[in-house]
Amino acid sequence: MINNKTITVVLPAYNAESTLEKTYKEIPFDIVDHVVIVDDKSNDSTVKIAHELGVEHIIMHDKNKGYGGNQKSCYNKALELGSDIIIMLHPDYQYTPKLIHSMAYLIANDVYQVVFGSRILGKGALKGGMPLYKYISNRFLTFFQNLLMNNHIAEYHTGYRAFSSNVLKSVNYDKCSDNFVFDNQIIAQICDKGYEIAEITCPTKYFPEASSINIRNSIAYGFGVLGVSLNYFLHKTGLKKYKILID
Repeated sequence: MINNKTITVVLPAYNAESTLEKTYKEIPFDIVDHVVIVDDKSNDSTVKIAHELGVEHIIMHDKNKGYGGNQKSCYNKALELGSDIIIMLHPDYQYTPKLIHSMAYLIANDVYQVVFGSRILGKGALKGGMPLYKYISNRFLTFFQNLLMNNHIAEYHTGYRAFSSNVLKSVNYDKCSDNFVFDNQIIAQICDKGYEIAEITCPTKYFPEASSINIRNSIAYGFGVLGVSLNYFLHKTGLKKYKILID
């Protein structure tokens, strides 16, 4: 807890048995009050390991609901627990839990309401093993999104995100997709509400055990991202209503 604010870390998990323990043990429990893991019908021992680690809140989906569907369960549970600050951390150890302090303090001290850990700030993305094609597509999509959404975010595609509870309560994330494009749809909702997004540099880690979407899903994700940005632009200019932005 910081400044009497309850902090919850949520772990959207799928087949994370090889990295969950390392991720969990680096969570700074000197400030973190709750940890929630949502298992999206894994085919491995993720849930068993979570129990062995003593994870406080374990939710098991009876069917795979997708990455967006997993996040919805994460945020619903965190808000149910009365959390003031919610930090999404992937349990595949691509993002270091050691940044939780920095992200949480920015929100706890009312500097920002949303903080992203960016792999693109600095020069660590390619050095950390990000495949060149992913780096190029990341930069292209981010440029296009900033142009259409009138923003200046270094990376829209990070999976390391911290929110105040007020932010999550003010957007209707249940309207967002259950798939990977959820990440960009919720950003559109956040920007539509006028929240400024802070970013801190996050080391990049790519290794065999880390999760990654396949080429087919990557292409679908890319087109989905472009669609979100275009729909946001049309909505803000009054040319077309975008349903995820309508309260």
